[in-house]
Amino acid sequence: MGMLSEFKEFAMKGNVVDLAIGVIIGTAFGKIVSSLVNGVIMPIIGNIVGGVNFGDLAYTLAPAVIGADGKETTPAVLVAYGAFIQTIVDFAIIAFVLFIVIKIMNRLKKAEEAAPTPPADDIVLLTEIRDLLKK
Repeated sequence: MGMLSEFKEFAMKGNVVDLAIGVIIGTAFGKIVSSLVNGVIMPIIGNIVGGVNFGDLAYTLAPAVIGADGKETTPAVLVAYGAFIQTIVDFAIIAFVLFIVIKIMNRLKKAEEAAPTPPADDIVLLTEIRDLLKK
């Protein structure tokens, strides 16, 4: 039972739960950004540069082999650099959004630290004064 309780204690620590939530949200955010890049941004960029679909950009190292029956027996060997370009755009957008989020969090943290908070001793003293005034 000791190992199970240790695992439960480990798994329920705030950092582990926060990390799990972060990974789940990050995965979902990555899918959203990929959809934005593939469905909106890359078609616009492709249209600007002359109707290029970046997903189809590839360099053929070896052509496909077609058998006597007309069916492809060996697929073509391709270097799909268009997909790589889309992945770079995905990364740039995710990095920029994370930069903005961290910048906002740092501003909020600085504003919170700048707000004056009374020391605990003052609160204790004020509580004692209040109690004396009640008597």
